[in-house]
Amino acid sequence: MSRMRQIALDTETTGLSTAQGHRVIEIGCVELVNRRLTGREYHRFLNPDRDIDEGAERVHGISRASLETEPRFPEIVDELIEFIAGAELVIHNAEFDIGFLEHELRLMRHPKPQISDHAEVLDTLLLAREMHPGQRNSLDALCKRYEVDASKRDVHGALIDADLLARVYLAMTGGQAALLLDAAEEEEQTDAVRIDRVSDSTGLNLRVIRASDDETRQHESLLARLRNAGDCVWDEDRPS
Repeated sequence: MSRMRQIALDTETTGLSTAQGHRVIEIGCVELVNRRLTGREYHRFLNPDRDIDEGAERVHGISRASLETEPRFPEIVDELIEFIAGAELVIHNAEFDIGFLEHELRLMRHPKPQISDHAEVLDTLLLAREMHPGQRNSLDALCKRYEVDASKRDVHGALIDADLLARVYLAMTGGQAALLLDAAEEEEQTDAVRIDRVSDSTGLNLRVIRASDDETRQHESLLARLRNAGDCVWDEDRPS
């Protein structure tokens, strides 16, 4: 059986544009395998070697001073690529995050600077716009729409946003409650589902109510109208 591995990924940055020299300062990844959260995560803060825009700092609450002792992107790139390799990246507004990650790869002159060299990408913003045209499709809006608890999210953070995105994605694409059960729970549920058939030996005195002649005539009249309109599925099991 093939294994589907996905990584919900989010980044925080010093600003909004790589053209203005802005850098990645946080990366958060949450792993899903066969549509189940595995508990495996990848999380790093990064030293950007530059100031953080005031507007960006208000959003994520990360100061430059707090990053002075953190590694730089080239120091963690191998472990990041190893974590995402061969997976499908689930990203909200992927153009932004992928643009910043590829900018970092180009700055360090990585031999494979395209994220597509390492993983596939699914943009949940584009998916949400297809599913909910004309509506707000931010991560916050989707959490409310799909009743994903975001109450612990005081500010934007790459890891918490990646976790929320994973849960929103599961809800968007088929519901998460059943899909987050582990294999043992599924087996227990399967074993617990039983159909007990009633046989004549049970001693039950069951009352059988048969259709009256008038009800039978009305039923046959309805079937005749259905046959005149086309094929009648009730005829499939009737003897020829």
